[in-house]
Amino acid sequence: MSVGIDYSHFINARSSRRRPALTREITKRQYGVKDLISLAEGVPNDSTFPFASITVNLKDGSSFDIEGQQLTSALQYIPTQGYPPLVKSAKNFTRTIHNPPNWENYETLITNGSQDGMSKVLEMILDDEDSIMVQEPYYAGTDAILKPYNINVIGVEQDQFGIVPKKLIESLENCQKYTEEGGGSMPKVIYLNPTASNPSGRTIPTERKKEIYKICCDYNILILEDDAYYFVHFLEERPMSFLSMDTQGRVIRLDSMSKVLSSGLRLGFLTGPKRLVQNIELHISSDILHSSVLSQVILEKLFEKWEISGFLAYFEEVKAFYKTRRDYTLACMEKHLKGLCEWESPTGGMFIWFKVLGVSDVYEMLLVRGIKKHITFIPGQNYMADPTKACNFVRASYSKASLKQIDKAMQLLAELIREEQVLLRRKLDSIDDDIIIK
Repeated sequence: MSVGIDYSHFINARSSRRRPALTREITKRQYGVKDLISLAEGVPNDSTFPFASITVNLKDGSSFDIEGQQLTSALQYIPTQGYPPLVKSAKNFTRTIHNPPNWENYETLITNGSQDGMSKVLEMILDDEDSIMVQEPYYAGTDAILKPYNINVIGVEQDQFGIVPKKLIESLENCQKYTEEGGGSMPKVIYLNPTASNPSGRTIPTERKKEIYKICCDYNILILEDDAYYFVHFLEERPMSFLSMDTQGRVIRLDSMSKVLSSGLRLGFLTGPKRLVQNIELHISSDILHSSVLSQVILEKLFEKWEISGFLAYFEEVKAFYKTRRDYTLACMEKHLKGLCEWESPTGGMFIWFKVLGVSDVYEMLLVRGIKKHITFIPGQNYMADPTKACNFVRASYSKASLKQIDKAMQLLAELIREEQVLLRRKLDSIDDDIIIK
């Protein structure tokens, strides 16, 4: 890992002033130490908790109990980094799957899903009037984090294989020129959702990832790799991650259990250079102290029960489930929307991103007239760096609705688009009539 990276460049002034709380440090240092007499802990006494044991029943007919010391841990405060056995399992999992160079220079911490980790990372890096680069379209949850910062969001154009390296360089060169003229500062981070991205469903191939990584090295940019759909891809081979090629130590990777185990457990883990992860840990410490321990213990029990091979086998079942739904949804679109829309087959995930033909802006069509037909889709503006511009793209999710409902929704959407096209033609005819009269 490069010793030339000045990580202080990626920690804003507010974040650099964070210091560990003594109580949190004591919790970390004394956790698991036997025969320790501690009068330092300001924690509730375990005997006052009403829970005797917790049994988790799985759909395969098996079960496991959380009791004894594990139950005590699940119900009590723990170090901010996470439940130590789970931290160890998450590290082992990440190293086995991604095997990044210079592994000893990385650290892992448990987060309340990848959204929590992403929020803390951006809070550490960004100041008002900074710039951030994103793939366009990009995940709307990131936009929700960015809005209060009053920053410049630079969308980088995508093709069917994700962001285009040439466009990334052009954007960076424009930023550099603007900065040299005294108009701002260079972006410190690029946000990427590289596998089956939300909303486009695209996956960045390995060779393009290598190009993007080199560009980020050349311009001294961190890569925030938010890979929530990594285990819900439909490709023949598992994608190579940015983390796995990170020779310099400029990737912060976010993994999530939300799409494959449970969104309600709110579990994910963050892996990145130790210097940065240590600072992110301070953000979590001052905010929520640590992620839900009960959820962490449940996940660790699954690691004990399934091991990594069992997790991967389960993920294959999840992938097959969503692939069947994707294929059915594409068939419904072919039946109802052919000639009205254009789309790509998503490489994974839960969404199809498509363009409506003959309609320049789908916002009111979907959110006003679509609701009246009892169907909901998300207009593409929601995923753009500049959401004020007209957009004719739509995101459809095939994850939850029944197959019958998906077919009906596509049929009603086709009716809606045809009605919208008629309305637009009437408006144009009215404008033409006004011109002739005048």
